[in-house]
Order: sequence, then structure tokens, then C-alpha cells
Amino acid sequence: VQLQASGGGLVQAGGSLRLVCTASGRPINNYHMAWFRQAPGKEREFVSAITRSRSPLYADSVKGRFTISRDNAKNTVYLQMNNLKHEDAAVYYCATSPGLIISSLPLKEQYDYWGQGTQVTVSS
Repeated sequence: VQLQASGGGLVQAGGSLRLVCTASGRPINNYHMAWFRQAPGKEREFVSAITRSRSPLYADSVKGRFTISRDNAKNTVYLQMNNLKHEDAAVYYCATSPGLIISSLPLKEQYDYWGQGTQVTVSS
């Protein structure tokens, strides 16, 4: 299974980016999908997840600004990030989970495959 994350880049504070994660080797329709991020010197943290049934979950820090979606036909998950803040700067990783407990989706231990990450930089 491979997850390819893309769409990161340099954006001004208040701007927008759309991250894309495309999976190969496993159809994603039976799996929960998520985005995590890791800033330098910090732990990898949960950003957002979308369940098999398309229910979204968000970290409090991104609620109202980020939107997660999935296109199972394209084996792809998206993260639309609006009104970006300096604290959003990080490497963003997509991941897949076969888990059964929705409330555990913010835990990185629930995920079995990870993408390579895409860098998001937010400038003043």
C-alpha cells in the first residue's frame, strides 16, 4: 500500500491550500482516512479524519477552517485548508485505518499505512 500526499507549499497567512492523498494497492472505500501533521520539534498530531461512511472529525484547532473529503472512485482524500495560520505550518501526512472505533481515530496508533508527507509553510 502506498499513499502519495501532495498539494503543500508556501502560502501567506489567511490563504488556502488543498492537500491531496492518493492511495494505491488498497481501495480506500473500506477504510477510514486521516491527516496528521508534525511541526519541527513537536509530536505528530491529529488534524482530521473521514470515516468509511464519510463522517468527518476535526481537531479543535482546525474546525471551521479545514474540510476533509474523499472520492473513493479516485482512491483519493482531500484536505481543503482555508484561513491558514502560522501555527498550521508543518509536514502533513495522510494515513489509512482499518479500525472499528471511530472515537479512536485521532490516535496515530490506529493507522497502518502512512504517506511520505507534504510540507505546508505559512508566511506573514
